[in-house]
Amino acid sequence: MLAPERRTRTDLVVAAVIAVVVVVAASIAWLTGDARGTTSISAAEPLPQPEPAASVPTALTELWRAPSAATDSTRTPAPVVAGSTVVTADGGSVLGRNPRSGEQSWSYTRDLPLCSVVSAWNTAVAVYRDDRGCSQVTELDGSTGQRKAQRTSDADDAVRLSSDGTYVTSRGDARMELWRSDMVRTLEYGRVDAPVNPGSQPRTGCTLLSSASTNSRTAVLEQCPGEAAARLSLINPAPKDASEPEEYGSTVVPELVPGPDSPTAGHIIAVTGNVVALYLPAENGAPDRIGLYDDTASRISESNLASNLSPEQDSPNSPATKAGSVFTWFTGAGVQALDSTGLSPVWSIPGALGSGAVMAGRLLVPVPDGIAVVDLATGVPIDDISVDRGDYIGPVQTSVIGDVIVEQRGDDVVALG
Repeated sequence: MLAPERRTRTDLVVAAVIAVVVVVAASIAWLTGDARGTTSISAAEPLPQPEPAASVPTALTELWRAPSAATDSTRTPAPVVAGSTVVTADGGSVLGRNPRSGEQSWSYTRDLPLCSVVSAWNTAVAVYRDDRGCSQVTELDGSTGQRKAQRTSDADDAVRLSSDGTYVTSRGDARMELWRSDMVRTLEYGRVDAPVNPGSQPRTGCTLLSSASTNSRTAVLEQCPGEAAARLSLINPAPKDASEPEEYGSTVVPELVPGPDSPTAGHIIAVTGNVVALYLPAENGAPDRIGLYDDTASRISESNLASNLSPEQDSPNSPATKAGSVFTWFTGAGVQALDSTGLSPVWSIPGALGSGAVMAGRLLVPVPDGIAVVDLATGVPIDDISVDRGDYIGPVQTSVIGDVIVEQRGDDVVALG
């Protein structure tokens, strides 16, 4: 019969040393890791999804307002609505709020600067800045605030986030990425710090000026070294290898020459499955125009933009938003609507303050002193709803959740109902 094993003094010392090492390693990981600087408070109960409005209201009052400097109209095209909540973002905090009361339902806070937030797949995608740029990404369930997928990667110090319903795009001046709903990167474009395969990018050293995407095409406008004008490229948003972009077509657009004759930069207005609309600023006596290009980046046609819609020097470089049967593009001086299939201009509203949002089949367009209720097919105003915005006179971007209208006014989000 074998004698029972006995622990020796050496065994006890070794076990003690291992335990100390584990505790020290865990402490270091906690002190230096992301968890120490993160506070996540989920909703006690998910907020129910509001029922779509059956009709447009005839009068509106302010329900609540909150600061949201990280989601203003220079970064995102509209207030962030994710699932059943209105999301505000300020400082290092992302907050999910009840649409009608404004009460906080959930929160997510980090000790890092918040770059921006965008709504996608009924979640809020929040991006924070560390020493690698706007690189730390967290996906938050819109109804509960619970953390879902996360990712980190190289990024520029400032990025614009956008969502086309299939992918989220994060674009800086030198680098762009597309992510799918599980936060896996599907496309890496532009600057690559440590490329696995040198030469995998079609060009290097370019400045990314503008972009827009669909589930099948991503359009990029960039200024590259040695080229006299900006270049338009159409690429696959999800190539076989995310680090090796697949181009459908690419061309230099001669109308987009930087310099004193073109003080207002051109940019991408919208993209569909096979058509891209570009804003072409006035030059050599020609007026501002909208140029249409096919999915090989070849020009199809162009049309003049009305003089009372011409963007100013400081107009927002924002793409159009889908609104029912049309795209609505806020130029800074008004709204130009484009056909959702061929992107040809169909109607316009000079003097509008933002691109608007759809409620009960009507387009609600912010205008001075109120909201215009517009027929989507014709652009004809049907009604006007008075809104007191006090001293605020800047751009107003709009979202709709249930029967609540949410306006982004500079650094504030204001709910109307």
